[in-house]
Amino acid sequence: MGRAPLPPPGRFHELSLATGDIRASIEFYERLGFTQTATADTYSHPYGVLTDGRLYLGLHERAAPSPILTFVRPGLAACLDEFAALGIGLTLRRVGDEVFNEIGFEGPHGEAVRVLEARTFSPAERGLSEVSLCGDFAEVSLPAGDFERAQAFWEPLGFVATGEREAPHVHLPLTSDALDLAFHRPRTCDAPLVVFRAPDMRARIARLRALGVPEEALPRGIARDANALLTSPEGTCLLLLEGED
Repeated sequence: MGRAPLPPPGRFHELSLATGDIRASIEFYERLGFTQTATADTYSHPYGVLTDGRLYLGLHERAAPSPILTFVRPGLAACLDEFAALGIGLTLRRVGDEVFNEIGFEGPHGEAVRVLEARTFSPAERGLSEVSLCGDFAEVSLPAGDFERAQAFWEPLGFVATGEREAPHVHLPLTSDALDLAFHRPRTCDAPLVVFRAPDMRARIARLRALGVPEEALPRGIARDANALLTSPEGTCLLLLEGED
């Protein structure tokens, strides 16, 4: 029996992060327990990838939107009509015989999306049980003032909304085979959040504090004793929450 066709964006590849100092960013994530994996020579700018076994973070030392939800769709040039049929206008279209094919577009709340022709790194030999100090990667949560509009945009792209939730803050989760998204109110946090969960998060946060990892003020209503908000050198917000994935 053949595999079902991929939705238009393809398979999730990495969360692409723009950094002005790739060394500082790599050192930060390695301190949290992420490991590097081998990259291809796709890009001319400095590029590195780190993983916790579930999530791949692509660090790009260049000026660009950040974060970017990056997917891989083989045969990309032949798939452009699918995006047009969904009413998606491209902000980037680099397709041809002499270039690395990639396109870009934005979601209804400005969330940046990139689709590549092929992978740009090799998967790491790291088990799903080898989690970082942050716990289990849960989702990328994006600020959105209109949950219905976000749901209407992302569900045709292969994501399924599972109903609005109140705890630990108001948010709308959407699940897919390789990446879970969520949307939170801008008044909760006006920045994207990379969310991790673990039942032993208190102990994990205590270890991070002992290591001197700096913290930021948590979004409104989230208790500090069992949760934490970290900010990486390039400005990525990591939200650590107590509880099951």
